[in-house]
Amino acid sequence: MKPYVIGIDIGGTNTVFGIVDARGIVIASGSIKTAKHSKFDDYIDELHQEITRLIQTHDAVDKIHGIGVGAPNANYYTGMIVDGVNLPWPTPIPLAQTLRDQFGIPVAVTNDANAAAIGEMTYGAARGMKDFIMITLGTGVGSGIVINGQLVYGHDGFAGELGHVIVKRNNGRLCGCGRTGCLEAYCSATGVARTAREFLEIRHEPSLLRNMPIEAITSKDVYDAAIAGDQLAIDVFNYTGEILGEALADMTVFSSPEAFILFGGLAKAGEMLLRPLRAAMDRNMLSIFKGKPKVILSELKEADAAVLGASALGWEAK
Repeated sequence: MKPYVIGIDIGGTNTVFGIVDARGIVIASGSIKTAKHSKFDDYIDELHQEITRLIQTHDAVDKIHGIGVGAPNANYYTGMIVDGVNLPWPTPIPLAQTLRDQFGIPVAVTNDANAAAIGEMTYGAARGMKDFIMITLGTGVGSGIVINGQLVYGHDGFAGELGHVIVKRNNGRLCGCGRTGCLEAYCSATGVARTAREFLEIRHEPSLLRNMPIEAITSKDVYDAAIAGDQLAIDVFNYTGEILGEALADMTVFSSPEAFILFGGLAKAGEMLLRPLRAAMDRNMLSIFKGKPKVILSELKEADAAVLGASALGWEAK
């Protein structure tokens, strides 16, 4: 048996990849900018070049068993990316087939949040758990639902898009998916920046965020201002946490998870997000579930969780 697999995580901003051994140790890793190339073929060429260099540098030529990929809206059954709303290329994209042709190695793909869930179940905070929901809070909001130890794919491979549950039925924000009011439009990193811009426009008190161009504000800027005691920025996190907490209370009645595991850039806000989230979740929880599901942060380094999860797929790639 060949000793390594490649894990690739394709995010809206960065693509991270690594060589992983059977114990789940990332031997080497690298990254490229996802949106740098307007043509998908050019992106694949750069990805192939960088991964090949990594394989050669670490003496792994002819030692790769398979490639596993996590990508937005990637379908485990078909190997296609369909409606990748946070990606710069027109879809559908035959991701698995393209990589297979380039590398000559078996490839398996799944949704990026599902990959992170597999990583967490195999190597992280969900070890030993049979029922949990992974929520990824990045450029968008993704989810991986595990029930009785199995990832839920649904009959067509697209199950588990909890980022596109509608949380605001009236006058909701436009989401990248084309609908309005989705959880992703409020509780992603981009959603936090949107909330900050809205608050700055409708409120008039002083704020550290007024010192920067309004369109350039990021969720990290909002976090830094909140940590510095800026009330408007703190209120942005309270608003975001409340919406996410209400959504998690709703999701609980669906599969009664042991835990929700939060992963991604926005999860780094820690208690700033968790405090209002837990309060809203508790307020909105059906009584038989009160106090049962835990909300915990991913134990894996941000780059590693998705790469490790994707790599776990590489062992079963055909």
